Amino acid sequence: MQLALNTKHSATQNILIVSHKERRCGVYQYGRNVADALRKSKKYSFIYAECSGVKEFLSIVDSAMPAAIIYNYHPYPPSTLPWLKKRIIRKIKVPHIDIMHEATQQVTDSAGGSFFQYHIAPDPTLLLKNPIVYKTGRLIPKYLNINDLPEIPTIGSFGFGTAGKGFETLISTVQKEFDEAIIRLHIPFAAFGDSDGSEARTIAKRCKELIVKPGIELMLSHDFLGQEQLLDFLAKNSINAFFYEKNKGRGISSVIDYALAVQRPIAITKSNMFRHIYSTCPSICIEDANLKEIMNNGFEPLLQYCREWNEENLIWDYERIVGKVLSTKQISAPIQFINRLKKTFRSSETEMIKDFWTPAIKEVDVRMPTVESDRYSVASIPDVISFNRILDNGGREQYKPVINDLFNILPEMMAHKIPEANIQQAFVLDSVLKYTLNYASPKILCIGSYDDTAAAALKKLGYRMDEVDPVLNYDLSTFMHKPSTIKGSYDIIFSTSVIEHVENDELFIKEIVELLAYGGTAILTCDYNDQYKPGDPIPKEDFRLYTQTDFKKRFLPLLKDCSLVDAPQWDCPNPDFTYAGCRYTFATLVFRKNRA
Repeated sequence: MQLALNTKHSATQNILIVSHKERRCGVYQYGRNVADALRKSKKYSFIYAECSGVKEFLSIVDSAMPAAIIYNYHPYPPSTLPWLKKRIIRKIKVPHIDIMHEATQQVTDSAGGSFFQYHIAPDPTLLLKNPIVYKTGRLIPKYLNINDLPEIPTIGSFGFGTAGKGFETLISTVQKEFDEAIIRLHIPFAAFGDSDGSEARTIAKRCKELIVKPGIELMLSHDFLGQEQLLDFLAKNSINAFFYEKNKGRGISSVIDYALAVQRPIAITKSNMFRHIYSTCPSICIEDANLKEIMNNGFEPLLQYCREWNEENLIWDYERIVGKVLSTKQISAPIQFINRLKKTFRSSETEMIKDFWTPAIKEVDVRMPTVESDRYSVASIPDVISFNRILDNGGREQYKPVINDLFNILPEMMAHKIPEANIQQAFVLDSVLKYTLNYASPKILCIGSYDDTAAAALKKLGYRMDEVDPVLNYDLSTFMHKPSTIKGSYDIIFSTSVIEHVENDELFIKEIVELLAYGGTAILTCDYNDQYKPGDPIPKEDFRLYTQTDFKKRFLPLLKDCSLVDAPQWDCPNPDFTYAGCRYTFATLVFRKNRA
């Protein structure tokens, strides 16, 4: 039995993390790394224990007296905790949570609570449809790479000697592109699946036989490396490449966590096990670019993952998940796609802002030419004179070119949208593109990005952005408390038809203001009917429809150090949109944080 205690104040709740003892296992290594990070938590006392049987496990539980237990568990034969049974778990009256190493959307959507009551999936790509499934980001180990780049192109890769890793494909790819190169492969023996090393040796033999060019040198090793040794191995390569097969139905591979840590370029295949990074732009997928191109692009395209998947954010993820589990009764019904905030905060009335708009922002170039990427383009709407406005039939006609481009870029997404509502995404997309002209590399935040065609189109055009959505990760208020969230840092924040789904809309506005950088712009749309009164029929997804009174008397006083980008034109006596038997239209709220 191994028990790693986190010595803290006695009032701190203990959270037990249970794992197996076999080091030559990716599940073990991941669980151990997570546990080591969580020992730094200031909110809970995370206790890590390795055990191999029921008696050992029960002894640990008796000693730790945990408020909840997390299992570093892989269920498929051979199971990492084969002795763990439902009847054992049920004797311990605390929440039981497993780490789902083979999490896919289908698996998590159908996960129940009959064995483990809750599940944690280390997969940033999951949609959160099941209320007993939580997700975290990845964990990139801390490492300082002090190695110089090799003079000879050096391509590295590693992985246990099991099928589908694509080592042979890597050999062939290198020989096609290079006349001189070093290939470094580290293929240790896996405790589960290749304990005697026969598969690893067979793969190594095939790789050696594939070398035909005299200028290509192959270096192979099999000894199991500790984490620091493995990171040193990766750090000495020009690029690290992982050419896995598709592997549908598999969870995310941890090899990328280690490769990101050493900050060298990474090349991958579009394997399902790399789904969390294969949308990187410019592409790091060998199906889209060759090794030389990916190497020349350097590590900069991957920096976003290092900023997001760090130790501090992982601790925050686990603390909020454990907090929710400990305070929530077990539930089984699916959640709605849009989670409503259930807070009661409301601002006190303040004096109306007298000068709540400024003349149209001069920096916005309304003559902006068509925006293009390598594959997609979006036409610019010329002569835009109003950003705070009603989006009615007149707007639909004005923004028709952008709507058409949305259909060209995102045909599948657009096919299931309500045609009359697409004006909102078209307005947002065009406005965001106009405001990006003010920046060489704008920092952008999308609030409510799931299934939002404006956000999806921007990503297709090559723009990077942070995304907040309860289906993807969390609501805005939760995001505000994330360790990596930098207040006052976003140049552009946009949100398409989200605010009416938020119970505390005044807090929503205040948080956007807090996140905006000085000179930054917020672009919002909402469901609007200036004749609306509380109690009138509204769509079931909404908390309210908006009116000029809401904008002028509730929101404008909250725009601290901000002003509208132009004089508003929110008059709309005849709404022209109908949904769920309710008649309304759409309106926009575009404001800017005044420069300090």
